Amino acid sequence: MSCAQTIHGKIIYGPEAEVIEGYIVVEDGIIKEVHEQRTDSNNIIAPCFINAHTHIGDSVCKDPVLGEVSGHYVQRKLNQLVQPPHGLKHRILSNTPHNEMVHSMERTLKDMNDTGTCTFADFREGGIKGVLALKEALESSDIDGKIYARPVNTKETSMLSAELEELLEHADGLGMSGANDIDMGILQAAKSSSLKRRKTFAIHAGENSRSDIEKAFSLDPDILIHMTKATRHDLKEVADMDTPIVVCPRSNFITGVGMAPVVEMLDQGIKVAVGTDNVMLNSVNMFAEMEMLSKIFGIEDRQVFMMCTLMGATILGLETTGSIVEGNTAKIMIINGNSNNLTGVKDPIRGIVRRGRPDDILSILR
Repeated sequence: MSCAQTIHGKIIYGPEAEVIEGYIVVEDGIIKEVHEQRTDSNNIIAPCFINAHTHIGDSVCKDPVLGEVSGHYVQRKLNQLVQPPHGLKHRILSNTPHNEMVHSMERTLKDMNDTGTCTFADFREGGIKGVLALKEALESSDIDGKIYARPVNTKETSMLSAELEELLEHADGLGMSGANDIDMGILQAAKSSSLKRRKTFAIHAGENSRSDIEKAFSLDPDILIHMTKATRHDLKEVADMDTPIVVCPRSNFITGVGMAPVVEMLDQGIKVAVGTDNVMLNSVNMFAEMEMLSKIFGIEDRQVFMMCTLMGATILGLETTGSIVEGNTAKIMIINGNSNNLTGVKDPIRGIVRRGRPDDILSILR
């Protein structure tokens, strides 16, 4: 027996994120109707976030030492934190028992749910064990996850082919570290395997320097992560390849690599989505990413909102989510426009992007 639910408020509607007053009808988890009419409700009805790049395996460590302390200043060192195979993250992952890792990931998934994310894409370290650990964590969650695995055999090429086949049988694709961290032969084999299986090949590029960008381009990736150090010429080439980019603003700040040229990416017509990156370094709170993109990067608020919702869905190949439109899956946040924080806001998108917080969320449909 079907169950219908009617929700009134200011609706952030459609692929252009147009704000209308009215109500939506949700039946069996699908948006059946959207009606425009005057309403007395202060609620804001918004699509849930798509967190397009995470590493949630390192949820077991949330307060790492970021670098060398000199007086009141910390000299941050990205390589010591996350570079494979000996960075802090990888040492933690290799020394954490399976059950502890699964439990910590489960807690992060609950945090995603509480902060308005409905789907995330994870670069899953640890080979098949890492993939299966995340799948186990997802069993007790309402969150949807795209799993982009990576092999552990990055030197034994004779074993690589079999491992890639196993990974791609269980994962949605491959999510590789930068081309300066891994032999190009390994990366080429990974790309070939993902292409053969018709699965996603994503890679970090241009995070700490641009020295790995051209190598990444040569692999014709489906998704590029970071591109913090990309030049105008690099971005023109990305646009010509029609390759999307996922940026991670808070992560780039905490690791000290700087600001990605997001405005230039958008000016080139590149599809840009947003991720929170390593849980070791940042919470999974997408409101925080939006506020930074608006206030520090100076990006127009509607564009920021779409980068964190519809554009993430588009890049990850999610055809029925990311926006509120008839026929889409009802993955929706109901936000209290009369909260102490949001009361007085005239434009829901500007209000959510610049000052929205998880505690403004009244409920979540998914």
